[in-house]
Amino acid sequence: MEVKKDQHTSPPSEMIPIVDLSNPDEELVSRAVVKASQEWGIFHVVNHGISMDLIRRLKEVGSQFFELPETEKKAVAKPDDSQDFEGYTRNLKYTEGEVWAENLFHRILPQSCINYKYWPRNPPQYREVTEEYTKETKKLSERLLGFLSEGLGLRHEALKEGLGGEKSEYVLRINNFPPNPQPDATLGLPEHTDIVALALIVTNEVPGLQVFHEDHWFDVQYVPSSITVTVGDQILRLSNGKYKNVLHRVTVDKEKQRMSWPVFVDANPDVVIRPLPELITGDNPSMFKPIVCKDFKYRRLFKLPVD
Repeated sequence: MEVKKDQHTSPPSEMIPIVDLSNPDEELVSRAVVKASQEWGIFHVVNHGISMDLIRRLKEVGSQFFELPETEKKAVAKPDDSQDFEGYTRNLKYTEGEVWAENLFHRILPQSCINYKYWPRNPPQYREVTEEYTKETKKLSERLLGFLSEGLGLRHEALKEGLGGEKSEYVLRINNFPPNPQPDATLGLPEHTDIVALALIVTNEVPGLQVFHEDHWFDVQYVPSSITVTVGDQILRLSNGKYKNVLHRVTVDKEKQRMSWPVFVDANPDVVIRPLPELITGDNPSMFKPIVCKDFKYRRLFKLPVD
């Protein structure tokens, strides 16, 4: 979808949904997650069970990494000839259509797919903090996937299994968007939908994430202590279109540094991404062709037709 960069309005009456996961009425919580995923494809969760001290430490080690000299950051750089995404990258150019960001990207689950050469050794606490956060994020993501499965009238485990069960992959990406003297010339990230299942995002207090909803761009408000959840292409397809994959982008600030820590929940590369069979009936035919996950991602990344 192509939408104009300046097509932006965020009426104060329209706010990204906030779901309190501590509500003892699980059915009410489940309905709120399902409704937000159907209508927006994005929501904040509060009282999510991940300690604020752990999130503080996650932000601390990530910030410390990006404060290192460029030579130290390049110790975990993505190789120039790599066909994969893992490693440190930097793109700070005043070029129309280019991103304005530096990133660190690496897998965090399952253990069999982790390549520690892309995990910084400095700061020394990076690995310990990241592994602790990974465990907590996995629990939260599986709880959310359970709500979404039940919202389809299916077993709690249905979506998790559709993504490959314990073989599904988790990826951490740390985004650093430094102050940009020409903020109108570039975006932190251009408009896109995520090619994964879910993203669970923490940020610093500087806003910048925007989502496209009902023909308008909306600023995503910063909610202290929250984790922002976005629904991606894989959930759209597994749910046969019931859940929305949100179109979003990131703007940059002239004076302030923005940082974000999304964890992407991704299907196993060899899983066939298709609407869950239990959803398909004569009255509800499949909206999407089956496609192996790694082929789907390749075609999406290179803007090739999928269906």
